[in-house]
Amino acid sequence: MAIVRIPPVLRPSTGGVKEVDASGENIGDVLRSLGDQHPDTKTQIFGGDGALNRYVNVYLNDEDVRVLDGLDTAVGGSDVIVILPAMAGG
Repeated sequence: MAIVRIPPVLRPSTGGVKEVDASGENIGDVLRSLGDQHPDTKTQIFGGDGALNRYVNVYLNDEDVRVLDGLDTAVGGSDVIVILPAMAGG
C-alpha cells in the first residue's frame, strides 16, 4: 500500500487524518481508493470527467505525476503520494 499525505485543507474530509494507506497499481487507483475511504475527497481531487482536478497537484515521491504518466503512473508499496490543492489569495 502507498501512503497518501493529506494536506490541512483536505483533512476535514478525512476526519483530520494526516496520512492514509491506500492501495492501487497506479495513481488513479490509489486516489479512487482514498475516495472510497473518504468520499468527500472525490470531488476535491477529481473533475466531473474523472480526470485530475486542474487545481490539484499530485506528487509521487516528489515528482509531479502530470510530467510522469498522470493517473496511469505506476505506484509501488513503499511510495509516498502528496496531494497539494492550489491556493489562491489576494
